Amino acid sequence: MNSAVDTPRGPSDLPPIRRVAPGQVIRWVKLGWQDLRAAGWPSLLHGLIVFAASVAIVQITLLYWPILPGALSGFVLVGPILATGLYALSRSLERQRKPRLGDAISAWRHGSHCLIRFGLLLILAGAAWVGVSVLLFGFFVDTEIRQPWDFLEYVVVQNEVHFLLWTVLGGMGTAVIFGMTVVSVPLLLDRQVDTKTAVLTSIRAVGENPVAMGFWAILLLVATGLSILTLMLGFIVLYPLMGHASWHVYRDLVDASVLPAREVGF
Repeated sequence: MNSAVDTPRGPSDLPPIRRVAPGQVIRWVKLGWQDLRAAGWPSLLHGLIVFAASVAIVQITLLYWPILPGALSGFVLVGPILATGLYALSRSLERQRKPRLGDAISAWRHGSHCLIRFGLLLILAGAAWVGVSVLLFGFFVDTEIRQPWDFLEYVVVQNEVHFLLWTVLGGMGTAVIFGMTVVSVPLLLDRQVDTKTAVLTSIRAVGENPVAMGFWAILLLVATGLSILTLMLGFIVLYPLMGHASWHVYRDLVDASVLPAREVGF
């Protein structure tokens, strides 16, 4: 393990958490890039799927603008569960196996019931936030928005308390989901644990490493923003890159050796 990682610590009912230096963020990205190159097209396929889904979301929002803010931010909520296949590819590489598309498919087909339920919960959370955004948009935005430039002008020019409220609520929701998922989803894939254990482990990992996790969260937001600015094309590479890197975040933060491995489907 890297020298920046301290001795694991934690209560007996949860796996030990390691403390890492903020500089580990750079290492995670490098390892993610190595996994992306080694995995090849099965990894890039995830990026293409996310790109296509993002374009479809944008096309839908062209028909009804009020869902745009919620749709874009809601996508962040379900991002971790969509990366399940990428975690499986990184897990294969870690075990000195050639990663195959079948590894990613098995992760979805044979994932634990906890992983499936947690994924559905995240999807519902994303859908609920879209609904809340639509309500806020309908009640408080009195500017006529007919095309993309109208929306951008409203966001950049208007100094509205209502828009600030939406931003604060969205930021709080994203922070909560980040804390719950940054470690829990790969942990559920990798080990035989229940959802409660996985979520509490994820929250503790963030709590033990606030600076490193803060930098990691910012990097994820930057990658998402760059992907959107490139008309979603950035997702093709950046999404699998950050997905693979997230696997190494989990491996560095959590000492999962005390937990039984999940072998079904791998």
